[in-house]
Amino acid sequence: MVTKDDLQSFLDRLEGGAADVREVEPGLWVVKVAGGAEIVVTYAPPVVILRFRVMELPGSVEKQGELFRQLLEYNARELVHGSYGLEGNHVVLTDTLELENLDYSEFEASFDSLSLALSSHLGALAPFRER
Repeated sequence: MVTKDDLQSFLDRLEGGAADVREVEPGLWVVKVAGGAEIVVTYAPPVVILRFRVMELPGSVEKQGELFRQLLEYNARELVHGSYGLEGNHVVLTDTLELENLDYSEFEASFDSLSLALSSHLGALAPFRER
């Protein structure tokens, strides 16, 4: 099983070792990616959770419905790893990986997939942002 120290070494290797990674509390890291977005990585045995906070929900029920449809379409057609969801009043993009047999390649693939999804979807989601 991957330990906290193993996960730290995975994080240190991201983007060829050039990723801006900081541990904000034991087992909780923030990784800055291109464009200034931040992914939160949480070591929570038996899993590790990768999470981006994408945006706040729009105030209009009509816009929310359109946004939810777009997110569900992304979940169904474009995401290899993870999914969009809601956390309170925020849209989040998350993935959960089991620590039991996790290796660096699988961790990196998930991280890269979420980063790519975020960068490619932000333009289409921009009309739903209200601030």
